[in-house]
This record gives sequence, C-alpha cells and structure tokens, in this order.
Amino acid sequence: MLLEKAGMLTTSDKKTEEILNDYYIAYLSRQLSLLGKREVHNGRAHFGIFGDGKEIAQIAYAKTFRKGDWRSGYYRDQTFMLALGLLQPEEFFAMIYGDTDDEMNPSTGGRNFNNHFCTANINEDGEIKDLSTRFNSSSDISSTGGQMPRLLGLAQASKIVREDKSLKKHLNNNVTGNEVAFGSIGDASTSEGMFFETINAAGVMQVPLAVAVYDDGYGISVPIELQTTKSSISEALKGFQKEKDTNGILIYTCKGWNYPELVKTFADGVSKCRKNHTPVLFHVQEVTQLLGHSTSGSHERYKSKERLEWEKEYDGIYQFKLWLIETGQADMDTITAIERKAESRAKEARKTAWENFTGGYTEEVSKLEEILRQLKKQSDGEIDHLAELTEIKQRIFPTRRKFLSFAQRIFYDIHGDDVVRAEQQNLHTWIEQFKDKSSDLYNSRLYRQGNDSAVKVAAVPATYDDNAREVNGSAILNENFDALFQKYPNLVTFGQDTGKLGGVNQGMKGMQEKYGIQRVSDAGIRETTIIGQGVGLAMRGFRPIAEIQYLDYLIYAHSTLSDDVASMQYRTKGKQAAPLIVRTRGHQLQGMWHAGSPMQMLLGSLRGMYLCVPRNMTQAAGFYNTLLSANDPALVIEPLKGYNMKEELPENLGEFKVPLGIPEVMVEGDDVTLVTYAWNVNHAIKAAELLKTKDISVEVIDVQTLLPFDVNHCILESIKKTGKVIFVDEDVPGGATAYMMQKVMEEQQAFNYLDTAPRTLSAKEHRPAYGIDGEFFSKPNVEQIFESIYEMMREVDVKRFPKLTP
Repeated sequence: MLLEKAGMLTTSDKKTEEILNDYYIAYLSRQLSLLGKREVHNGRAHFGIFGDGKEIAQIAYAKTFRKGDWRSGYYRDQTFMLALGLLQPEEFFAMIYGDTDDEMNPSTGGRNFNNHFCTANINEDGEIKDLSTRFNSSSDISSTGGQMPRLLGLAQASKIVREDKSLKKHLNNNVTGNEVAFGSIGDASTSEGMFFETINAAGVMQVPLAVAVYDDGYGISVPIELQTTKSSISEALKGFQKEKDTNGILIYTCKGWNYPELVKTFADGVSKCRKNHTPVLFHVQEVTQLLGHSTSGSHERYKSKERLEWEKEYDGIYQFKLWLIETGQADMDTITAIERKAESRAKEARKTAWENFTGGYTEEVSKLEEILRQLKKQSDGEIDHLAELTEIKQRIFPTRRKFLSFAQRIFYDIHGDDVVRAEQQNLHTWIEQFKDKSSDLYNSRLYRQGNDSAVKVAAVPATYDDNAREVNGSAILNENFDALFQKYPNLVTFGQDTGKLGGVNQGMKGMQEKYGIQRVSDAGIRETTIIGQGVGLAMRGFRPIAEIQYLDYLIYAHSTLSDDVASMQYRTKGKQAAPLIVRTRGHQLQGMWHAGSPMQMLLGSLRGMYLCVPRNMTQAAGFYNTLLSANDPALVIEPLKGYNMKEELPENLGEFKVPLGIPEVMVEGDDVTLVTYAWNVNHAIKAAELLKTKDISVEVIDVQTLLPFDVNHCILESIKKTGKVIFVDEDVPGGATAYMMQKVMEEQQAFNYLDTAPRTLSAKEHRPAYGIDGEFFSKPNVEQIFESIYEMMREVDVKRFPKLTP
C-alpha cells in the first residue's frame, strides 16, 4: 500500500517520505484493529484477532521482502500485509464479517477467521507458474506453530535451485534460488514442538528461512516465565547459534518499539539469509498488545496496572511518533494530518465492506419477499410473514442461516395446502436455489475440481511383454520411480533413510546416486517437518514425495497433515494447492508400532487428501503415476508384506495409471460380496477359494482407495447380485469397516437389496501384538473370514449350511 500523499507531505527527501508513509501504514493498521474490535462488540461480527502493538516491527520486516519471496506467518500479520499491498482495508473488514465475496475477501472467502491471509499459487487451468514475479503468502491456519513446518519447505525450494541451477528451467518461473521464506510467530507459540523441529531442521539444512518472534510477554494470560526457558527464546536457542565452520542459525534481538533499530536489524539479518542461505531468527522483544489477545477476553484481568501503563508508554506507534518529532522528520501538524487521513481511510473501508456484505443478500431476499407477497394474496391475508421478514432484514447481523430457516419453516407450514400450491412450488424453488448457492459458498472445493483433478485421470492398464520378469514388489516400485524421475524433472523425494540407503525397503535404491542429493535426500527423525518440506516445495512448483517410514509414525505429522495439507484447497476456495504425495507403509507385519492400520483416524481427519490403499506394489506404482498427473494431495500406504512378493514387471513403467475411486473385482461370485482393501485382499482371495469347498461363491472386491470411495457404485451392483455383504479390514472395530458400510448402505442405498444383515470383520481393539501369533490373533485371518461368511449363508439357509460346531 502506498501513502496517498497530501500536498503538505510532498518532499524531495525520499527517505523522509518513506518514513512518513511507514507511520501512515502503522497508524492505519491500528485504526483497523480498533474499529474491528468495535465491530465485534457492536454485534456486527463474531470474532476478531488483531496485530496491535506489532505494527512497527512488521513494517521494518516487510521492507526486506522481495518479489518471489514467501510468507508463512500467523494471524497478527496485518501490518506486514498492508505494507506489501497484499491487504486492503476493505478486505480487513470483509474478513471480520465473514463476507463470501471473493473479490472483497480473496484470502478466506468467508471460510476462515480474520487476519488469515493467502495469495493464489495456482490458476484456473491448474498451473503453478510465475511465482517469482510476485509477493507470495501461504494460507494461514489458526493452530499455533502450525505455520512453521511449511516454512521449511518454502525455504528449501530456493536451496535446491541454487544448488542445482539446471532445475530452474523446469519450474515455470517459480523459483530462482534467491528467495527467502519469511515466518512469524508469537513468543508463546515457540513452546510448540513444531517450532523447535523446524528451527533444528533449518539449522541442519542451511536454508534461507527467516522468522520473527514477537515477544509481548504473554501467551494469552500465561506469562513468559511459564512458557520459555530463561524467559527468552533467544537465550534458550543459543546452542543453535551459527559459529565459524558450523551450521546453525543467526540470532538477532531488537526492541519492538525502536523503529530505526528494527529497520537496521531486519535489513542486516535478511540480507545475510538471502546471500548465504543461513537461517535467521529475530527475537523482537518488548512488544505490546494494547487490545488484548482477541475480542474474546480482556487483558486487564491478568496484566498488572504497571504493565498496562508500560504498554502505553512503549507502544510502538507512540514511540515512533516521538522519534519522528525528536529527529525532525515531522512536526505535530504533519503527524496529525497523517493520523486523520488514516482514521478517515479506515472508517471509509469499514463502511464499504459493511455495505458490500449486507448487500450480498439483496437479490435473493427480494425474490423471497415477492413470494411472500403472493402467498399473502392467494391466502386472502391468512398467511402473512412479511413483517417477520422485515424484522430479520433489520437485524444488526443478517445471516444466510436465518433467511433459509425462516423460508423452510414457512414451507413446512403451507405444505399440503392446495390453495397456495403454486406459491409452495415457488418457495421450494427459492429454497433449493438458496441452498445450492450456500453450498457453493461453504461446501465446495475440498479437492481440485478442474482438469487437474486426480479423479479425472483416466486409467491406463499396466502392459506386459511375453517375457515379463517376475520380480519382488520393491523392484517394481524402484524401476517405476526411476521412470518418474526421468519424466518429471521437478520431482523430489526425502525422508528417513530415503536418500543414501534408498529406503528401508529399497524402493528408492540407487536414486540418489543417479539423480543427485538435491532431488533424493535423507531427513532426520522429524515427521512433521518432513511433511512441511513437502507442503512448501509443492506450493512453489515442485512435485514432492515425502516419505514417512511407517504408517504408525504418521501420527507425529498428523497435525500438519490435517490442519494444513488437507484443508488447504478448502480454506482458500481452490486458490492454493500443495500437490504433495505422502508415501508410507503399513498394515500387516509384526509389532505394535510397525503394523498399525489406524484408517479411521485418517478418514476422519484428512478429508481434502486422497487415501490410496494398494494391495501390491504394481497398484502402488500406478497410484504414484496417477497422482503425478494431477494436483491433489494424497497419501499412499504401501502394504508391508508386498515388498518381497513376486509380481510381473510391467513394460510401461511410469505410464500405467490406477484410477482413484474405482474398485476392482478380484474374484467373481454370486452368494456374498466381500469388500476389503490392501493386504487383506490376499486373505479374502484365499478365503474365497476355501469357501468354494462349501459351495459358497464369494465376490471379492478391492476398493483400492478409501478417499474417494467407489464413485461408480460398483459394490452396489455386486450386492444386487449376491444380496449379502461383509466388510473386512484391520482397523479397530467401528473404524474403516464402519466407514465403508455407511458409504454402501446409506449413500448407495444397498440395504434395499440385502437378504441378511451386513457384517464387518476388523482387527481387535488393541494394537497388534508382536510375532506371527501376535499378528494372527490381533487381525483378521483367512479362517475368520471363512467362518463369518459361512455364518451369513447359514442365516438364509439353515438346512444347507449346518453349524460348524459338531
């Protein structure tokens, strides 16, 4: 944002003009915070959280931001965004109101809290390009510290390109190697493990990552002495300080109210970070927060009178004003003129945003009003709801919920009244159209919807020549990855033992030697920042495969996956995409923490990612080929027992594709439909063979993906034939089997075709026990499947199928 210069501010001293512009932005930001808080307290908004007290520091920080740089910050960065021109005052208020107008509220579209910012990184054609020509901001999340993992990946992208300049031409003008990833965080949130994990990884990797820690002495009401060792994050991190011939980070301290010191400190630190790719942390001390944590509470309840007085004295804007006068940069008349201009601009923005927000219903409500007039007329005045509608329209804070609920209640009342049948139909049409628009505003774009959608990638069968070799499953993955690294120059992978060793199961064997350490690399035991690397790299145009060694370890990265990756498409209404592939392995093996299958945990928290559960490594390879042809994030869980199983090696490596959401019928049958996935497909096939000895014909269906699930209702067609269904997996009871049952029984309406109750067969409630016997008695096995299906058949034909007990 540039200062709208009044005549009195015109000067040949460009430096003074810049400084006065900084004061204008800072004062404008404060006015936005004050008015925003007032809007909440006046009932015109639900909640507000603001950046008061951090204005001066953020302006100084923003001065070092360049085209191509990325921000991964938190919900107090409004002044930083104002300074870069990435936030307009009207949008500030639109976010508070929850306006769904994308032009007025481009960052959240009404889906996220205020002060959660983003800039688009993908266009309508599904292309991530030209990011080096603009200021970039990743989409904010509310979970404290959650911005840190992706910050690592955003920084790593520059490191990779600087180290391997040949990659630059393959990245669509997205990365030059000179960009810095800018982070910000409140001091209390540095207590989160994500913060320390990110700082440690950045220090090891030496990536251009900068992070400003704003220290106002509190985490909501909890004082710093209960948050941070030595009550100082810069002191606590001294062991991370970079020294001669070591890795590590640079650490700076500065006062949040000292404008010239802040400008100098940020300039020096970011310059070194950009030039040398040394991470830098700025501990911004003595920051104030004059409006309290948020609109939900008052800081007078936990701050002493002395502290409150100190905050007034050392408010950054007040100290900036004193400095301007003392140094002769401005007199009081000039400062007063700037303040009045900022106050006027803030009020004008509030008025414009409110009118836009409340005017968003005008056309729809006018149509409803006309329907109600006709309803009153046709009923000779007996059905009159016009006064109620007027009362709703006059409320301080109108909502779509209220208008829809009001219309629906009227429809319920007049339902079945032949006198107003035409009006019933008109009202019903209005309700359905209102619902459709509301659904688009609030329920759309969980996944990619254009041609870059993974569900739109067509199947390409694996083909085999006459002399196809039988190889271990790990070899199929290995040779397919080799083909993919050749096909996609922007493909990178990383994880524990992924690089030099080539993976614990050798899927990446030889890849680092062949394609280089920048594209195939090892990572420490730090799952959430492995995912964070993937998020940041994907946002900048790379195609990352982040490897988590075992499915059970995914829990360490779960918050980043759920809060950031899975929600990104939704919370930005498709403006941002991070097409990250998470590769892991799980299901049947041996041991509590190496053979887990917590699928319901994933199903309940990763909507927004696709969940692929292949039965063997050929299918797994096909999923990687499919996902790299699209822009949706996904999790692929390779079956642990599949690496040493023999499979034929396809000839079209890197090209064959397994479609998402399309089950495969593995065994045809007429009596019972068995639905399963992953390694249990092998048990199901064996059980089906055993059941043939009892003259029972089982149709075995491999769902292949749990998200999406059977998009063409293949399972329903099978049940129409068999009249019986059982769902089998190795999650806990009521887990993924219950999910599959809901999908088939409720969504596909399969209960209409059942002869007997549907069944589930899952693992036990506890984690899988150790050893062959531990696994056998913890998870479904061939004999359990046999007995469950036999009992189902006995329920419909007792004579034909006597009890298995003697």
